[in-house]
Amino acid sequence: MLEARQLSFQFSTKVPLIQTVSLSLNAGEWVGLSGDSGAGKSTLGKLLAGYLTPQAGDVTLDGEALPAKGLQPVQWLPQSPELAVNPRWRVGKILREAWTPSEAQCEAFGVQAKWLSRFPQSLSGGELQRVCVLRALAPGVRFLVADEISTMLDPITQVELWQALKQEAEQRKLGVLVISHDSALLARLCTQHYHLRSGKLNQEPSPTFTKVS
Repeated sequence: MLEARQLSFQFSTKVPLIQTVSLSLNAGEWVGLSGDSGAGKSTLGKLLAGYLTPQAGDVTLDGEALPAKGLQPVQWLPQSPELAVNPRWRVGKILREAWTPSEAQCEAFGVQAKWLSRFPQSLSGGELQRVCVLRALAPGVRFLVADEISTMLDPITQVELWQALKQEAEQRKLGVLVISHDSALLARLCTQHYHLRSGKLNQEPSPTFTKVS
């Protein structure tokens, strides 16, 4: 279980973005997180993945602190994939930084072999996002924080990406926190839905769950 207990976080002396927030995510569970722009959704996602350190509270995985080194079992996927890669590395090296997926795994996420010799800036946003999602699925990863990962993609690419991710997550019992403004998407993917407002987390009515197939 990935668990956040009484998290608080603020930048500089501003009003705290996150105030005593608690949240748990079980293996294989899909949980949605919504909120207005600037409400702190990405900040909460980064706290859960260990990218930020809370001023109060803690984040644990099966009761233990997240590892300080090595492959992180909780992966944060940002909305803008170009921010998550080294522009000086070719795509193949970017993937191999985490692991070497099989041809079948690359095919499932639409990652073409010809992309591997290219630099990230030569790919479209949708193509690079596919690469980043695949990279985050290295063996040992147990939870994903998907932060608006399909917002900038065309509808067909969105469906393909979520279908592939859903299938992989079901096979591996990955827990996924889906951060999105799209309530219809959260209803399709998630069995629980939380809304972040004024630094507090509120549970929304359970969405009508429709399996992505």
